[in-house]
Amino acid sequence: MAKERSVYVCSECGGTSPKWLGKCPACGAWNTLVESVAEAPAAQRHRFAALAPSAPVAVLADIEAAEVARTPTGIAELDRVLGGGVVDGGVVLIGGDPGIGKSTLLLQALDALQRAGMATLYVTGEESGAQVALRSRRLGLERSQVPVLAEIQLEKILAALAENRPQVAVIDSIQTVYSEQLTSAPGSVAQVRECAAHLTRAAKSSGAAIVLVGHVTKEGAIAGPRVLEHMVDTVLYFEGDTHSSFRLVRAIKNRFGAVNEIGVFAMTERGLKGVSNPSAIFLSQHSQPVPGSCVLVTLEGTRPMLVEVQALVDAGGASPRRLSVGLDRDRLAMLLAVLHRHAAIACADQDVFVNAVGGVRIAEPAADLAVLLAIASSLRGRPLPRGFVAFGEVGLAGEVRPAPRGQERLREAAKLGFATAIVPRANAPKANAGGFEGLTIHPVDRIEQAIELVRSLSE
Repeated sequence: MAKERSVYVCSECGGTSPKWLGKCPACGAWNTLVESVAEAPAAQRHRFAALAPSAPVAVLADIEAAEVARTPTGIAELDRVLGGGVVDGGVVLIGGDPGIGKSTLLLQALDALQRAGMATLYVTGEESGAQVALRSRRLGLERSQVPVLAEIQLEKILAALAENRPQVAVIDSIQTVYSEQLTSAPGSVAQVRECAAHLTRAAKSSGAAIVLVGHVTKEGAIAGPRVLEHMVDTVLYFEGDTHSSFRLVRAIKNRFGAVNEIGVFAMTERGLKGVSNPSAIFLSQHSQPVPGSCVLVTLEGTRPMLVEVQALVDAGGASPRRLSVGLDRDRLAMLLAVLHRHAAIACADQDVFVNAVGGVRIAEPAADLAVLLAIASSLRGRPLPRGFVAFGEVGLAGEVRPAPRGQERLREAAKLGFATAIVPRANAPKANAGGFEGLTIHPVDRIEQAIELVRSLSE
């Protein structure tokens, strides 16, 4: 029997090398080569077959385009992230930490789709059918008719898909599936890539929507080759602390909807329930205004949300610390320099800690103004006015730049009863604009102007 030969496969691009190298020769990524068993060329000859039948070359203007039909899952927050529902022939990849609720959410969605009259299939590779049934009873899904297949062999899964012809199928998880055509172990780069390619091809040819559950690495990325995320149509990430009852589902990639859209869920005894007003989660309930707290109107996809940004400035030593949770640490250092140069507020000898309440991660620069106002409030020990919100990007020259969709942010703040807002001048509403009743809006051009305005409002 011939000895198995090892080959090193890049987890980013899938390129191979006969020996280990620190840098991938194909894509240039560092420390991404993983040892696996070399496969025979015959076993891979169909990997790059076309996903759709070939057609003559046509001009874009002559191709008839139609809106993609979506089927709602019955879970409003999940439909929001998916762009309205599942799409026929679409492939969704969902990842998250162990125990965060991936299987729970998908089982609830499949049960709702089955009760709506759709053919479904739940393929589990990590649990037995009895374990899945026990979970469905804990979730209150009494007498659920969702078909369950406990299988990890790709060929048998494809045969079950062809025989049962489900409209929506869940594969839990892709890292447990293996193909007999490959000799490497389940979860290896070659197995994950090959199985995902076959399942994607099956979805496109049959029109069934397939949801793949993916494991994540200790860095938080979906395990396996990066090409896995390029194969699928939608990539969703579960976020949140397993010790907290709230979960966020974020769309990183979506060919049929908006990216960076989020769905907010609360974990209950009956599974995951959608949160219709997520701003209530991220706002702490203070009986009185406290120093260092400023409410930000941020934008997650198409949804404006109010998030409390807290800052604590304390006496530091020779090497003061700058720590941020939910915000970019490098951007915090830049904002402190802007605050010193243009507003004459020095924090060089102070420890500065900034936190976004509720575990939400804020990536947009529109949080700059709220962060700086919270830092100035904590340093002076004077709280901001009650019912105060702010948003706006701050540049290195001290100017306050506009944030996208500022009118929607202000309407959300007015709807929740906030009374005072400091915003970039370009985001100030027009004289005849409606929807801001009870909200006094103060437009500013520079950071020092915003600091002085807050000082006068607090007196």
